[in-house]
Order: sequence, then C-alpha cells, then structure tokens
Amino acid sequence: MTDSNPSFLGRISLAVSTFFSILGDGEFAAGVLRLRKGGAGGAGGAAAASPAPAAAPKPAPAAAPAPAPQPAPTLKEASPDAALQLLGLLQRDARFVDFVEEDIKGYSDADIGAAARLVHDGCRATLREHFTIRPVRDEAEGSRVTLAEGFDATSIRLTGNVVGKAPFNGSISHRGWRVDEVRLPKLTDSHNAKVIAPAEVEL
Repeated sequence: MTDSNPSFLGRISLAVSTFFSILGDGEFAAGVLRLRKGGAGGAGGAAAASPAPAAAPKPAPAAAPAPAPQPAPTLKEASPDAALQLLGLLQRDARFVDFVEEDIKGYSDADIGAAARLVHDGCRATLREHFTIRPVRDEAEGSRVTLAEGFDATSIRLTGNVVGKAPFNGSISHRGWRVDEVRLPKLTDSHNAKVIAPAEVEL
C-alpha cells in the first residue's frame, strides 16, 4: 500500500472523514468541488490529487478580564461628643428629650398637638442657630430631572424602578438636605457631653 493508492479500509475512513468535513466546513467543501471539476478524467488522476487540508479552527475570542474588585470602604469611628452636644441643645431649647420620653397615651390629640408645636419651634430655632442647612437640589419637588453618568450617589438616592445605567430621567420626590456650616459651641475639657440635661433640685 502506498500513499497514492490507499487500501479499501483506508478509503472508507477517508471517505467518512471527508464527508463530515464537507458538511461542517464550507471552505473545505468548495475545495473538493474545485478538485472534482479540475481533476483528471481517470480514477488514477483523481486519486493522485490529495484533498485540501481542513481549515484550522478559529480561536475562541478571549474572555473579557473580570473587573478589579473594589476596595472595601475604610470605616472611621465617629466621636459621639458632637451628637451629644446637639442633643443637649435640643433639650435645652425645645425640651426635645422630655417630649420624646413622655408617655403620651393619656393625652388628647389637642394636648399633644399644642406640645408638638412648642417642640417644633424650639428645634427649628436650634437648628437655624447652629447649622446652615440647604436643599441638595434647587428644583421644586415634582420637577423632571436628568441624572448624567457619574452623578453623586451620596447626594442622590434613586427610588422606584431602577433599571439599567445612567443617564436616568425621573422626578424629584424630595429635594434632600445638606449642611453647609456648623456652629456648635466650643466645649471645655471638664464638660461631660453625656449629661444632656442636668437634674434639677429645687430648694
């Protein structure tokens, strides 16, 4: 047996492999068709021409690199002194803690409303004295806005049907608040911020 004259079993194997190559590879099938049209008239001429090699499979596209993991946010411990100081100011000017800690089940709605008005006035005066508070958004509530890509997610919270990515179109349901300036009184070293209201003893 020579390469130009394979055995019967060799021809069967060649025929089967060529059959499936023709079905699966259009380029290879076109090569075989050209060979049949341009080959010699005899069987020897056809056998002498070797079939075109199967095209090499195309390499699969490289997978996109996975995004680098975001570093975990650094947590810092907040000093409780400023929060305790504000709570003390709200208690001093609005009796805020007294109002919240009071059991109001036995009071009428009119009594609660009258007390709430006094607490509201005192809290508002305290905030305006010690903080400059501005809306996050200047537009009126209900206005339509467009949030471009890269908007400040710490200042704007998306609600409702949040799908896809920016730009987002929606309406303002709350303008938000931000503090532009803080004017809390300075504390002495001996001040105990945990005492938000000293006990009172009448003599």
